[in-house]
Amino acid sequence: MAHFLTPMLATSAPPLHLGRRGHGAPLATTLEPAFDSASRKRGLLQHEALAPATALLIAPCGAVHTFGMRFAIDVIFAARDGRVVKIVPSLAPRRIAVALKAFATVEMAAGEAARHGVSVGDYLELRSADQLTVKQ
Repeated sequence: MAHFLTPMLATSAPPLHLGRRGHGAPLATTLEPAFDSASRKRGLLQHEALAPATALLIAPCGAVHTFGMRFAIDVIFAARDGRVVKIVPSLAPRRIAVALKAFATVEMAAGEAARHGVSVGDYLELRSADQLTVKQ
């Protein structure tokens, strides 16, 4: 069954950016996929920090924890079609966040979801750099 992360699964996919449907500016231009068991378990544990334009995409995933992490993150939970179902801003280390209706999570640097104006009900999408349209 197709989902909003399907373009990232193609072996010949061009570099992709994560954005909000209907908005030109990307949320993240560096995407780290975590689609297998080992990478989902590892998550961001090996990172000292997360750059503002970077996102970890975890699927399938409806719950995350920050045990072992040294920094806070924004967690965006999305349904299979990319609809944002929950946002947990600045999730501190040693915490858990859950969204029962989520198919995937997007982990970003703390404050990035608010900076980009992400809201529950928005739709996330993957697109190539040449598909970006920057609003003036």
